[in-house]
Amino acid sequence: MFLITFILSRTTSFKNIILNRENTFMNKIFLAIIFSLFGIFGTYYGFPIEGAIANSRVVGVMVAGLLGGPFVGISAGMIAGIHRWAIDIGGFTSLACMLSTIVESIIASIGYHYRDRFKRKWILGFWITVLGEILQMFIIIMVAKPYRAAVNLVYIIAVPMTLMNALGVALFLMLIENIYREQEREGAIQSELALKITEKTLPYLRHGINRKTALATCNIIHSMAKVDAVAMTKGTEILAHIGVGSDHHLPGEIVKTSATQMVLKTKKSMILSNREEIGCSHKDCKLNSAVIVPLLKKSKVIGVLKIYKTQKNAIRSTDLKLAEGLANLFSTQIELAEIDYKARLLEKAELKALQAQINPHFLFNALNTIVSMTRIDTEIARKLLINLSNYLRENFRDKEDMVDIDSELKHIKAYLEIEKARFGERLNVIYQIKSSHFKIPHLILQPLVENAVKHGIYPKKGKGTIYIIVEEKKSYYRIRIEDNGVGFDLNSKENMDGGIAIKNINKRLKSIYGEEYGLKIDSKKNIGTNILIYIPKGGDSN
Repeated sequence: MFLITFILSRTTSFKNIILNRENTFMNKIFLAIIFSLFGIFGTYYGFPIEGAIANSRVVGVMVAGLLGGPFVGISAGMIAGIHRWAIDIGGFTSLACMLSTIVESIIASIGYHYRDRFKRKWILGFWITVLGEILQMFIIIMVAKPYRAAVNLVYIIAVPMTLMNALGVALFLMLIENIYREQEREGAIQSELALKITEKTLPYLRHGINRKTALATCNIIHSMAKVDAVAMTKGTEILAHIGVGSDHHLPGEIVKTSATQMVLKTKKSMILSNREEIGCSHKDCKLNSAVIVPLLKKSKVIGVLKIYKTQKNAIRSTDLKLAEGLANLFSTQIELAEIDYKARLLEKAELKALQAQINPHFLFNALNTIVSMTRIDTEIARKLLINLSNYLRENFRDKEDMVDIDSELKHIKAYLEIEKARFGERLNVIYQIKSSHFKIPHLILQPLVENAVKHGIYPKKGKGTIYIIVEEKKSYYRIRIEDNGVGFDLNSKENMDGGIAIKNINKRLKSIYGEEYGLKIDSKKNIGTNILIYIPKGGDSN
């Protein structure tokens, strides 16, 4: 019995039955038949003693109840018990053995509800079997006739049958527990493998799902999971197919397998055990088993991930878990990639809005100033034209989001030189640049300086000064734009922070560096405004 159990425990089919968590009705019937056969074999391979049979029938029945629950246990007990009575109708102990087998299956079924309280199930199995065998001996004494013969039989078989059958149940449950432990170990290994694969595929999938990223992803899975082939589709289009079958499962083609179309339609994973189930029309296709799992984006199927093997019935439950785990992680990464892409588009749109936000009055006034200067001082007019050209070029240039601080300062100087030509002595600019050559987001300084001129200095009677200070601290760079203009009330709705440009700059700084790195604005009426920007060191690499 132990040898048969050991051999069964090594087979994939038996493992799949034991590990079936769904507990379907057909699975219960199958288990009841399997364990009732153990009970029947236990009867046939028993030892004849005093007109009865010392047997191991209870082993299969007890394990059925403890493992499969009441339906499986009692069904196995009734089949094995009725068989015992049928092969020896009218025999000395046939009726007693049938009744005791059924009673023991009921006891095992009761024990099923308490098995979670025991860390080691075999201990529960051992003592429940001892109890069941004691009840069997009691039933034999009460039912079997003649009474003296029954007592004599019990005297001979009670101790050896009780101990050996209890030991048999314990060993059987140890083997079953070993299957569960193997499953947990394999699950842990597959989870670790899924995480390692995901870590390597993240740099590709963060750019979305396309032929290039799918090819890199499938190559990684194929090499790390050691499977015969891996494929990924976007809808019904094959994006990549690596391994066996790559000669006819070509990127850009429509999927050849009917199973893939079914997964796309039902959103449910499928395990395929043979070539016919896979449904590939190519006559020389060597793929004989597969697991196909859907890739989802916001509950919508956008494609599938497929893992193939060349052997039939080669897909195990661990392969399914690996594929589903990867699909879930990939689906999440694809969604994040789309969110990141939309965020980048929004940032670019906001940057374009800043670039396009050239005040027409400024442009008109600048041109008028230059026209006037051509009559007074052509050299100054020439320099102003150069500054206007530099200003416009910097505004319209399609730059990366991060630029060198020196580039931004040149942009500001070009703007301020034009404004100084207009304002004359009314506008004074003081630069205190104590640090340079670090990166900042493009177009965050010029709008702030423009606000200082338009809303701070321009309304002020008399002269005004703007300070542009850049300094380096231990862990950050600090940029200060200060003016001694008219200032404003920070609590008023009509303050500078309400401007679109200022809001965009504040939002961009926070999105790049974190919430604590937004604009710091301090303003007092008739005194001036002070704006601080903090750029963390190392943040320029973003």
